[in-house]
Amino acid sequence: MDLRKAASQHRVDDAHVGAARRFNRFYTRQIGVLRRNFLGSPYSLAEARVLYEIARGKGATTATDVGRALDLDAGYLSRVLRTFEKRGLIRRTASPHDARQSHLELTARGQQAYAPLERRSQGDIGAMLSKLTPEDRPRLIAAMNRIETLLGGEAAASPERTYKLRGQRPGDFGWIVKRHAELYAQEYGWIEPFEGVCAKIVADFANTFDAKRERCWIAEMDGENVGCVFLVADSDTTARIRLLLIDPKARGLKLGTRLVDECVRFARSTGYEKITLWTHSVLTAARHIYQKAGFKLTSSEKRVSFSKPVVSEYWDLEL
Repeated sequence: MDLRKAASQHRVDDAHVGAARRFNRFYTRQIGVLRRNFLGSPYSLAEARVLYEIARGKGATTATDVGRALDLDAGYLSRVLRTFEKRGLIRRTASPHDARQSHLELTARGQQAYAPLERRSQGDIGAMLSKLTPEDRPRLIAAMNRIETLLGGEAAASPERTYKLRGQRPGDFGWIVKRHAELYAQEYGWIEPFEGVCAKIVADFANTFDAKRERCWIAEMDGENVGCVFLVADSDTTARIRLLLIDPKARGLKLGTRLVDECVRFARSTGYEKITLWTHSVLTAARHIYQKAGFKLTSSEKRVSFSKPVVSEYWDLEL
C-alpha cells in the first residue's frame, strides 16, 4: 500500500513530459544542435565541446575531466582525442602528480581552430538575445538559471557567477515577501503569521519611504533576485536593519556581509548614531554577519513565534 502510494505521488504527468519534449525540440533547433557540422565548422557539436573544455582548462584538464564534464563514452572520447592529436590540435603532457594521467592543452594550431568557434558562438547567442527587449533578456536568463538549478541541483550553478546590487524596482517587494515566506517555511518551519509580518514591514517601507534616510538593496544574479535588505529610520538618530535575505543559490559569495556593510556605510553617511536590529538565535549565519560587522547582542528573550519556540535577540551597533 505504502509503496503504491509513493509511486503514485512520483508519477509524472504525461502533459508535463510532452511539454519538456516540446521545449527540447524547440531549443535544439534554436541553437542548431542538429546540424551536421557545428557553427559551420568541420567539427560536430561533441568535438567542439571537447575543444571548449580543453581550452577552458588551460593545460590543467585531463581526459577524465573532459569525459566527466560532457558525460561522453570513454571509447568515443579517446578516438576524438587521438584524431585531434594527429591533426596537431592538442598535446598531452604527463601529470606531475599522477603518472597515469595526462594534461591536455591546445596547440597553436588548436587555438587557431578553436578561436572562430568561440567568436561564432558568442555572436550567435548575442544575436538571439538582441531580438529581445532589455526587460526580457534578464527574464530569459533567470528562467535558464532556474532550469539549470532544478534539473542539476544547486551544485550546477557556475562558480563564475557574480551578483550586482541595485535599488528596488516594481515587483521586488512582492518577491521579498514571497521568498521570505518560502525559505523560512522550508528551512525553519516558520508559518503564519510570519508571511504577514514580512508583508507589513514591506508595506510600511513602501508607503513611508524616505529616500534621504532609507534604502532597499536588491542583489541580482544573471537577472534573478537572490538577496535583499532594508535600512529604515527607527528614530532621528537610530536606523534599523530589516529583512536581510540570501537565496541558497547565492550563499557562499559573502553577499550577506556585503549587504550589511552597505547598510552601515549608508547609515554613517546619513548621520545616524546607531543601527539596531531584531533577529533570532537560530539564524546563525545572519548572527555571524552581524557580529563580524561589530554589532553587539544587547538583550534576548524566549518566546513562541511563527508556531515555533524561539529566542528573539536584539543587536546594536554604535556608529
